Amino acid sequence: MPEPFDVFAELFPQVTELNASFWEGLAAGEVRLQQCQQCGVHQHPPESFCYGCGATSLAWTPVGAHGTVYSYIIVHQPYHPAFRPFIPYTVAIVQLDEGPRILGAMLGLETPIAIGDRVQPRIEAIDGERSMLLFEPENGR
Repeated sequence: MPEPFDVFAELFPQVTELNASFWEGLAAGEVRLQQCQQCGVHQHPPESFCYGCGATSLAWTPVGAHGTVYSYIIVHQPYHPAFRPFIPYTVAIVQLDEGPRILGAMLGLETPIAIGDRVQPRIEAIDGERSMLLFEPENGR
């Protein structure tokens, strides 16, 4: 697998006031999600209000970000040159233990995954300031 992941730099989304804490968390080696201070629901993607109750009192909290594969596809086309070394690779929708579903790539899998498999976060540095969230099987396959 190529290291470092700097080839992904041009794919990095625009950092905004709304999503900056998510990206800062990854750069610090942790996954952060918004949590409603009224009803306690975690949510992703970030928003200015709670998806659960509509409240606007949201705080960023570190989470374990372990979860279960809800759905996935196996990508066989290099839609961007950064992904070419990983073909084929998996893109999964992960149902996080904290509640929300999140989309993430699973690169370099040794064996295929299945719906219902347990996964854990894998944070890879893109450069000195930015990191990306990937997922990998909990059992280290």
